[in-house]
Amino acid sequence: MEENLDGAVDSLLNVEKQMRLAGDVAGTKKAVIDIVELCYKACAWKTLNDQIVLLSKRRGQLKQAVTAMVQKAMQYIDDTPDIETRIELIKTLNNVSAGKIYVEIERARLVNKLAKIKEEQGLISEAADLMQEIAVETFGAMAKTEKIAFILDQVRLCLDRQDYVRAQILSRKISPRVFDADASKGKKKPKEGDNVVEEAPADIPSLLELKRIYYELMIRYHSHNNDYLEICRSYKAIYGIPSVKEDPARWIPVLRKICWYLVLSPHDPMQSTLLNSTLEDKNLSELPNFHLLLKQLVTMEVIHWASLWEMYKIEFENEKNLLGGSLGTEAEEDLKLRIIEHNILVVSKYYSRITLKRLADLLCLSLQEAEKHLSDMVVSKALVAKIDRPIGIVSFQTAKDSNDILNSWAVNLEKLLDLVEKSCHQIHKETMVHKAVLRA
Repeated sequence: MEENLDGAVDSLLNVEKQMRLAGDVAGTKKAVIDIVELCYKACAWKTLNDQIVLLSKRRGQLKQAVTAMVQKAMQYIDDTPDIETRIELIKTLNNVSAGKIYVEIERARLVNKLAKIKEEQGLISEAADLMQEIAVETFGAMAKTEKIAFILDQVRLCLDRQDYVRAQILSRKISPRVFDADASKGKKKPKEGDNVVEEAPADIPSLLELKRIYYELMIRYHSHNNDYLEICRSYKAIYGIPSVKEDPARWIPVLRKICWYLVLSPHDPMQSTLLNSTLEDKNLSELPNFHLLLKQLVTMEVIHWASLWEMYKIEFENEKNLLGGSLGTEAEEDLKLRIIEHNILVVSKYYSRITLKRLADLLCLSLQEAEKHLSDMVVSKALVAKIDRPIGIVSFQTAKDSNDILNSWAVNLEKLLDLVEKSCHQIHKETMVHKAVLRA
């Protein structure tokens, strides 16, 4: 059997040589594919690997022949008898395609297959290193969805091995705007000289599915830093996907998460905008408790922490059984902190000066805790305040600039003179009327 195979391969190699030297592209491709098929049918995997290397290194080998050979051999990867043979074949094809721009897409797919095998074997670091060798964003002929799927795999493997810095760098290669592209629009016909973009393989998810995967990975990344506002924005993007919005079983857990992370986010203009837009969402009426929670935050009234926690403790603990899991180990402390910050902002709105003792009573905190939280907010520039510690008074008045003071004086003087002029005019008018009555 082996003698027959060797004889057949030798005769085909002679044919391939004649075709190659004659510059016959179609004939060379056919000869190369026939050699690969012959080795596959004989289940001679070692011979197949040897022939692939031999054919790729032949002098003046045609690009089209190498591309056809690699593509044909890739079809046989899943038919290998065991994992060692499969890895050997992938590595052979990988080495052959390395550095050749005309088979860069095939090489990316081979590396992806090898990385998946490594991942199944539990070698996450090796799989991540393999994937990072390929920069698919520079591949002009690769389909957009395939590029995104490849980069998302790179990000996922980095997160799996807790390499958060590299995960962030890789995630920035994907612009969120790419997911908002209208897929219904017809594809533009390529101009002369443009790269012809290949169709994505059948196992690549749709653009909207990739959008969901992207934002789920971003949630994992931001959860590491407890960046609640970014987590909320990611859930908001998932909530906007049509397939999620149409299914109550999917959008209810997502909307719950949006509400919780909005409450946990520090107060700033972005958080305020998201809070108001979420309150206007009609679907929030399906979750009355969360509607009430957000309403309390936008209402400028002091919130009593003990009664709020008693009301929402069960809802808070139930989150770990829903989509996305628990809200994080520090979420309870952060929630209390946000309520304290909200209460301080409410007090600063209604008081220009207040004693520290009264402030501590309103916040249900000790004097030291109240002073600490107030100082933290002043440092973070969330509000302007000064504490006179000897007499224990907090002043929320902003220090005015000298120009502003002079301007306000000028305005006041102008108003005063205007009033004096009007008064003089009225007195003169009354005097004239009185004189006219006396003459009559």
